[in-house]
Amino acid sequence: MSETSKNSRRSFLKGAAAAGVGAVAAATTARAQGTPDPLITEVQPWATGLGDGVDATPYGLPIEYEADVVRRNVPWLTADPISSINFTPIHALDGTITPQGCAFERHHSGAIDLRKEDYRLMINGLVDQPLVFTYEDLERFARINRVFFCECAANTGMEWAGAQLNGAQFTHGMIHNMEYSGVPLRTLLEEAGVKPEGKWVYVEGADASSNGRSIPLEKALDDVLVAFKANGEALRKEHGYPVRLVVPGWEGNMWIKWLRRIEVMEGPVESREETSKYTDTLANGTSRKWTWVMDAKSIVTSPSPQAPIKHGPGPLVITGLAWSGRGAIKRVDVSKDGGKTWETARLANPGQPMALTRFYLDTSWDGKEMLLQARAMDETGYVQPTKKMLREVRGENSVYHNNCIQTWWVKETGEAENVEVS
Repeated sequence: MSETSKNSRRSFLKGAAAAGVGAVAAATTARAQGTPDPLITEVQPWATGLGDGVDATPYGLPIEYEADVVRRNVPWLTADPISSINFTPIHALDGTITPQGCAFERHHSGAIDLRKEDYRLMINGLVDQPLVFTYEDLERFARINRVFFCECAANTGMEWAGAQLNGAQFTHGMIHNMEYSGVPLRTLLEEAGVKPEGKWVYVEGADASSNGRSIPLEKALDDVLVAFKANGEALRKEHGYPVRLVVPGWEGNMWIKWLRRIEVMEGPVESREETSKYTDTLANGTSRKWTWVMDAKSIVTSPSPQAPIKHGPGPLVITGLAWSGRGAIKRVDVSKDGGKTWETARLANPGQPMALTRFYLDTSWDGKEMLLQARAMDETGYVQPTKKMLREVRGENSVYHNNCIQTWWVKETGEAENVEVS
């Protein structure tokens, strides 16, 4: 926090103390003048009787006052919700771990019902011994826990041509960050024995689309997980229950849900359908092939269109998320004037490889308009680009891998809007 921000906050708190009330009470004119607040001076209904017993909600749910913190979809994005997407309410969350019930969904043929008892995973192809595992078999292997983000390659894709969707949930909500528990794919491949000519694995799901994808063997043996838990509990149906693939730092369409088969091969499956998922069309008509890794990216989640400033001038916490598929986030800068000047934000915790990092800028708002931006840098030295920089190289033909700096226009009312700056 800058010295100016510290002084502003001290002045605000001193003013509150002089009025004989706490900082929160002093934030409103009536209370600063000494008007009694019945919510603190009088006994309230919730303190005069008994609350719910421990058996009221066998599986705990959020309190009704948080009912607006939910995944949302945009109906016109796709023809049918069976093959569609919804968005994580990142504007309403804090910290970095995404509750499973809030984590975005992406389906190609709908979320299927598959019992643990009926689950099978085959490893075949260029292996010494083809194997079929049951769910119970997987549980017998040594497992690990790792926190990773999963981001759809089309996250922020609607913003290529201009400011489109008004809310962090809709522009950047195709992402979640969870602690996965499972077996390293390396362990299962070693159990089967990979032949020397094996260089790739082809993975597919048990749903009707199968959504088959090719992954280089080097990545498969590195950090890929065969996961059956998320945030300590079983995977949700919409996230691939009972078993899914976790491919850290790489685009979400490779994180195969309802994982059914892993075939070791000499090369990738070059089907037209699969290759189209791995390419980004450039301005000159050519395409980048196999753009798997998600580049460094960040977003201010509050203030933002769905999380406006609800108080007047004074202390303000600007917060958001940053991530990189190439490693850990090392720094995040925040601009209040559309990129003319920058302040280094405070990272809540040191960045972790391929995981979300929460940042805060503890500052003071003077009640004037702001053009809020965030800019991330990862441990490789990569700096998040502006949309102009991306367009100069990639044009506007793609919907994938848009990691541009996002701008929120915060108005004098505290409300915010999605805009572009030159």
